[in-house]
Amino acid sequence: MTTHVLVPVDGSSRSDEALAFALEQYPSARVTVLHVVEPVSPYGYAGEDAFDYEAYTREATHREGQAEKLLEGYQQQAAEYGTDIETTVEMGKPTKAILSSIDELGVDHVVIGSRGRSGVGRVVFGSVAETVTRRSPVPVTIV
Repeated sequence: MTTHVLVPVDGSSRSDEALAFALEQYPSARVTVLHVVEPVSPYGYAGEDAFDYEAYTREATHREGQAEKLLEGYQQQAAEYGTDIETTVEMGKPTKAILSSIDELGVDHVVIGSRGRSGVGRVVFGSVAETVTRRSPVPVTIV
């Protein structure tokens, strides 16, 4: 029996569908929605003679604000189902953060949206959903 579901989200329609699926299929489970913010690369903020710390900080703050807005939207989506969800933001690479969260949060099922890449795009860019599925210690449903 599933008691705690992790739903990694990225703002895509597939993430919306993954959350809807989790709420419909596991109505009595605790649901945690995770958004992973990739760190700002310092390389775009370094000139020939100085590092633009203010621009770098603004971008990091902007990304964190966008993550909070995104999660508010998912809370509203869950409220339409009459359900409260937990939300969390992690900084890092999506696959690694999702896999770490599985253990840290003690989830027993992951529901994740697929970006729908196929062929060369999937080979070149990889697939977060596919990698999570292969490496997860718990069952994963790809929506």
